[in-house]
Amino acid sequence: MKIIRSIGSLAFVLGLFTVVFIGIPWSALVSEDPVVPLWLQTALFCLLGGILVVLITLALEQTKSKKSVELSTSAELESKILLLSSTEIPGKEITEILGLVQGQTVFAIWLGKDLSAIARLILGGELTEYTEMMGKARLEATNRMLAQAAQMEADAVINVRYMTTSVVGTAAEIMVYGTAVKLSE
Repeated sequence: MKIIRSIGSLAFVLGLFTVVFIGIPWSALVSEDPVVPLWLQTALFCLLGGILVVLITLALEQTKSKKSVELSTSAELESKILLLSSTEIPGKEITEILGLVQGQTVFAIWLGKDLSAIARLILGGELTEYTEMMGKARLEATNRMLAQAAQMEADAVINVRYMTTSVVGTAAEIMVYGTAVKLSE
């Protein structure tokens, strides 16, 4: 899917470059001829077709990622690894510190939801689109951290912390980290 999206992106960029930097100056010079040459038609087709290919591949990937998020939600619920924001576990003794574990992801919402959120900014109320996005991002980052802790055969992750950073526009990075430990039985 990534290869197809890359081809679509390349077609878009080449089409855009050709139309903007060659086609527009050419049409200004030859304004009396109403016939659009084949090379310019091809460039326009690449520009529009490239956008379409990218949008279709992204839509297909999103449907797959929704299924994987549902699966990862159940994976987190089934995890036997204890997550704590504290450094101590009541009634248990830490027998071994395994090291730092972390998970991170960058999430964004599609333009349609972004426009809905902008309307809510004007009218007021919770920006549910962003709340949903951040919840999914937090879950994905936590699952990645849990997977790393499971590889280390940890019983718990203590001192868990979340960080968020705005990357670009409405995309946000979520990072979660903590200390993987073994517990006494």
